[in-house]
Amino acid sequence: MTGFLNAVSACVVLLMLMAVGYFMGVRGWMTPKEKQFLSKYMINIAVPANCIVGLLNNLNRDSLGQAGKQLAAALVGVGLTLLLSMGVGWLIRLPRERWGVFVTMAGLSNTLFIGIPVCNQLFGEASMPFLMIYYLGNTTFLQSAGFVLIEYSGTQKKEQSGGLGRFLWDIVGKPPILAVFAAIALMMLEVELPGPVMRFTTYISDTVSPLALIYCGFIVYEVGLKNLKLLPGLPTMLVMRLIAAPVLCWGCCLLFDVQGLARDVFLVESALPVVSQVTVMAGAYGADEEYAATGACLSILGCFVTLPVLMLMIG
Repeated sequence: MTGFLNAVSACVVLLMLMAVGYFMGVRGWMTPKEKQFLSKYMINIAVPANCIVGLLNNLNRDSLGQAGKQLAAALVGVGLTLLLSMGVGWLIRLPRERWGVFVTMAGLSNTLFIGIPVCNQLFGEASMPFLMIYYLGNTTFLQSAGFVLIEYSGTQKKEQSGGLGRFLWDIVGKPPILAVFAAIALMMLEVELPGPVMRFTTYISDTVSPLALIYCGFIVYEVGLKNLKLLPGLPTMLVMRLIAAPVLCWGCCLLFDVQGLARDVFLVESALPVVSQVTVMAGAYGADEEYAATGACLSILGCFVTLPVLMLMIG
C-alpha cells in the first residue's frame, strides 16, 4: 500500500508540473519554437548530465558486471512487445497509414521525457543506471524498427545512406548514450570528476525532470483536450502500451534473473507513455500525424492511472 500511495503522490506532482506547460501554452508564453529549444536542450545537455550524475553516484566498477544481462532483458522485452504489437495491428485491420504508427506507439515507451521524472519521483537518483540500460534497449529498436515501421505507413519515403556504420552511429552516437559510455569509462578507470565539474553537472541534471514535464504538458495543449478521441485502434494501443508491455517485461526479468531495483525500474519504464518521437516521425514520413499525437497524449494521461496500480503490484 505504501508503494501505491507514493505512486499516487508522485503522479499528482507530475501532473502539476505538466499543468505548468499546458498553462504556458494557453497564455501564449510557450510556442513550438520554445518546445524545440527544450527538446534540444534536454537531449543534448541536460539528459547527458543526468546520465553522468546518476551513474557515477550509484554504480562502481564491481557492479557493472550485472549490466549485460539487464540489457539483454531490456532488448528482449522491447523486441517481444514490438512483435506482439505487429500481430495485434494486423488483427484489428488498421489502414496502412496508421498500422506502423500503432505498432511503434504500442511497442516503444517514453524512457526519457516521462521516464526520468517518474523514476526520480518513485525511486530517486539510484534508479538512473537501470533507467539508462533500459533506454539503450528501447532506443536501439526506435532507431531501427521504429523508423522502418512509420516509413511503411507514410507517403514520403526518405533515402537512407551510410550503411551499417551510419545505422550504428544513429543508435550509439546520441548524447545520452555517449554520456553513458563516458561514465562507464570513468568508473572502469576509477577516475573521479573534479568537484566543480560534478557540481555543475548536478545543477544541469536537476533541470531535467521539471522541464521534461513542462514539455509534455505543452504537447497536451497542442493537441487540445477537446480533440482527444478514442480513434479506432487507440484503446487497444493503450492496453498494449500500459498493461501488456510491463507483463512481457516482467517475464523477461524472470528469464534473465533481473531483480530488486533494476526489475522495478524496468517495469515502470516499460509501462510509460508513447515515445515522443513518434509524432515527429509520423509528420516527417507522411503517416497519420493526428493519430500519433492523439495516441501520445492519451497514453500520457492514462499512465497516471495505471502507474499507481503497477506500484501496488510490485510493492
